[in-house]
Amino acid sequence: MKKKNGKKYKILFAASEAVPFIKTGGLGDVCGALPKILKKLGHDVRLVLPRYWSIHKETYGLKPILGPLGIPTGDGIVWCQVLEGRSDGFPVYFIEHENYFGRSGLYDDGHWEFADNPERFGFFSRACLQLCQDLKFQPDIIHCHDWQTALVAPYLKIREQHNPFFAGTASVFSIHNIAYQGTFRADAYGFLELGRDNFTDAKFENFGGINFMKGAIFYADAITTVSPTYAKEILEEPGANGLSVYIRRRQEDLYGILNGADYDHWDPETDELIPANYSARDLSGKKICKQALQKEFLLEARPEIPVVGIVSRFAEQKGFQHLALVMHRILRDMAVQFVIVGSGDKGQEDFFGGLPALYPGRVGAWIGYHNRKAHLVESGADFFLMPSLYEPCGLNQIYSLKYGTLPIARATGGLRDTIIPYEEATGFGTGFLYYQGTPATIYDTVGWAVSTWYDRPRHMEVMRKRAMFQHFSWLDAAKQYEEVYPKALRRRQTWQP
Repeated sequence: MKKKNGKKYKILFAASEAVPFIKTGGLGDVCGALPKILKKLGHDVRLVLPRYWSIHKETYGLKPILGPLGIPTGDGIVWCQVLEGRSDGFPVYFIEHENYFGRSGLYDDGHWEFADNPERFGFFSRACLQLCQDLKFQPDIIHCHDWQTALVAPYLKIREQHNPFFAGTASVFSIHNIAYQGTFRADAYGFLELGRDNFTDAKFENFGGINFMKGAIFYADAITTVSPTYAKEILEEPGANGLSVYIRRRQEDLYGILNGADYDHWDPETDELIPANYSARDLSGKKICKQALQKEFLLEARPEIPVVGIVSRFAEQKGFQHLALVMHRILRDMAVQFVIVGSGDKGQEDFFGGLPALYPGRVGAWIGYHNRKAHLVESGADFFLMPSLYEPCGLNQIYSLKYGTLPIARATGGLRDTIIPYEEATGFGTGFLYYQGTPATIYDTVGWAVSTWYDRPRHMEVMRKRAMFQHFSWLDAAKQYEEVYPKALRRRQTWQP
């Protein structure tokens, strides 16, 4: 099977989450969308996930396949079941092991990380490789993602180095967020069977413990991350969270590929979750969405006042601890409304969840995630605030652009790659960027956006339409991955154990 720009590949995606089955963040969006597009481009794509307790067999029509699957570990053979479902025309396999995955949380219990995470995801990574052999699916590429499946790449070179089945299989490791590296206690190393000679600073050893991501950086045939700017940021500190020296050693194998957006679900012209559809040519529906947003979040029904929307996790990375320090000043000094949908850090949940009582009619909040409310915020708000200290890619700013909701964001990672900075002299741009991650710059930039709303309405109109014509397609991203895969295969051919 040939095509104009090269071979069609057999690709196994090994991931810990993917929509529509399970999602905690952007990783789930990527691993749900990218295989779908690669399938449409003609590749033979398969996806492997853990069968968590929350993934109901009946809901997705999951059926057992093969017999029991035996996975070698340092504690002997661990047996599991394999289930099969489908998503957008490609097979999805689920590794079912009740002791490891039959619990309500994915990585933690809501308070503490699961103590057996190294065993859980070490087992899962080896199960992905065993599954290929039992299915007789011989992949050209195994594409693994973040620390949860990082060990797939080392296992190919360590445990399977003499296995002819994988002789032509290359690994691609995608870093979605280098802050989460999979660092664990050293006493799990025996279970993982990675070899004593690999417990070194260059590979897995990390201050006396284990670092899954460090091992993948050493062993993967190609390394990708989720935006060009983030690929540059992780070459230095603090962007690399301590791994810059190891990333720089692999710099020639590192590629920054901007995530796309799934416009099947995030497009104001077709979105079934918003009160009225609209487009850049006819924005009347956005006014209806703003009315509905103000009503749902108990805000004053005043179309002349700008609404700033927030949909986010409350985590240190996202920068809301800095917003909290100036939030009262913003509400005191500016004629603006806020709508907040988020969860995470309990202190931030209490702070932002308590604002509606202090500012009735001016602030609305929903603590938690709610998909319909998220769509309503994107469609009904005038601005979308992302004060991230770092942001590998970010998807909400891409959704916001499509919905004509102008981002207010720090110029970092994918935010810098997707938002055109506003030029006050000309009205050019698609959002409001700032560079210093401090409370004062958040206050000033929100003030800049609000003053533009009141003082330069023509600029708002032009920017809104320009933003809606921006397009960040998964097709573009998939074509860039098509260019990385043969590079990984060539790198695999030069590997010397």
